[in-house]
Amino acid sequence: MKNFYSLFKKDCQMMIAGKFIFVAFGSLLIYTLFINFGYINFMDMQLYNVYLYDPQGTQQEVSELIRPVASLEELDDALLADTNGVGIDASSGTPNIILYFGSEKVDNHRADYALSLLRSGDEYAAQIVGTNTTEQKQRKEMSCELLFIEIVAVGFLGIASVLFKEKQMGVIRVHAVLPLKRSLFVLSKLAVFLLSDLVFAVLLTLFNVGFSGTIRILPAVLVQTAILSLIMALTGFGCTMLLNDFKQFSLAYLVIALFVATPVFLSANTSIKMAWIGWHPFYQVYMGLKNAYFGTPVTSPVYYICTACGIAALFVVVQTAFRKEMGKEG
Repeated sequence: MKNFYSLFKKDCQMMIAGKFIFVAFGSLLIYTLFINFGYINFMDMQLYNVYLYDPQGTQQEVSELIRPVASLEELDDALLADTNGVGIDASSGTPNIILYFGSEKVDNHRADYALSLLRSGDEYAAQIVGTNTTEQKQRKEMSCELLFIEIVAVGFLGIASVLFKEKQMGVIRVHAVLPLKRSLFVLSKLAVFLLSDLVFAVLLTLFNVGFSGTIRILPAVLVQTAILSLIMALTGFGCTMLLNDFKQFSLAYLVIALFVATPVFLSANTSIKMAWIGWHPFYQVYMGLKNAYFGTPVTSPVYYICTACGIAALFVVVQTAFRKEMGKEG
């Protein structure tokens, strides 16, 4: 424990000297400002403007949200200027939807929304489910996405920058001759980055979800954060040991960004669904984090067994690569 504490203290000093703490808190500040003063205000805007051409007045129950137009030409001009809007041509007595193509699911939603504004009555009354308001839902969704990005991108680069600096300074060469257990070096790095990621998750959630909301979801969020943090820290550690310099590491980082994060966000947040995405390990971790934010944490033992086995396998690979690197230095 004394040796581990010494390594842990040294790693903390390396992170402070490398301005990693300032980068993390800078990211926290930017994310918080974006959520509170950018994303929430943008999402509060009217998403779909609806334009109605009804020269004969066949539609008797029309919402105040609908914007009437005097001609088909005016309807076309309105949709040309507002490609996210929806047009309704009721000149024949039957409402016909006109809109620019986006994606099938979104287009169906836009059409249903426009038609709902033409009618009123109990049959269209909405049933309210769940406990989150629209703003709370938006805050939790964006906090989850930004936390995932922070750990996958910034955390991954952070451990690489620290390790490459230590390789250049000869720190690994020193450890090759010290009477220390080799695993302590790896465990110390994991502990430092795990602690920083957990603190970041607490602050990000607290600032953007609120105190009362954070208290309810924090334990589950921290569990999923720890899983993702350990996976990324071990991956970054392994890449650093196996690659010669930061230029080669940048290529590995690009591969992770393109083939790990991109499919996850496309499948989780858009209408683009990939048949194989269920087998993507990072998709499962991301959905576990998202479910934790919405108070429905993963309870399947298979998920935790698989993540534990994956982390253990990565640790073995990293430890082997580290021993090989120390052999070179020694």
